[in-house]
Amino acid sequence: MKKYKIAAILMIIHGLFMEIGGCICLIPIFIFGSNRFDINQYFSFIVPFFQENMNLMIIMGAIYGIGRVIGAIGLWRNRIWGLVLSIINCIITIALMMFMLPAGIMDGIFASSALILILIEYFGNKKIVE
Repeated sequence: MKKYKIAAILMIIHGLFMEIGGCICLIPIFIFGSNRFDINQYFSFIVPFFQENMNLMIIMGAIYGIGRVIGAIGLWRNRIWGLVLSIINCIITIALMMFMLPAGIMDGIFASSALILILIEYFGNKKIVE
């Protein structure tokens, strides 16, 4: 049970600070206009489409962050839906992190760590073949 709690904490940090926090920090840029701030100067992605559509990337990040926090809360409360949602979030993040370089490196570290802890706790010492 302790590994689930640690994984939930990692996912909450990842969701709140990296995903949702990053979106909230960019709100002034949209209020004051992007001509005063060059978003692309601070954020760069390996895929040009992501770079050109930063507004959509921010919305997507907020959605991922909310889903990640909800899954982490379910995992923290020992709910099976939280376990499943957390595993889905981690797998999707690991699969998509290569398209989000260089920011995807931190996504991968958080998601991989959380997924490893979840799987170790769920399967424990079970062997493939007894």
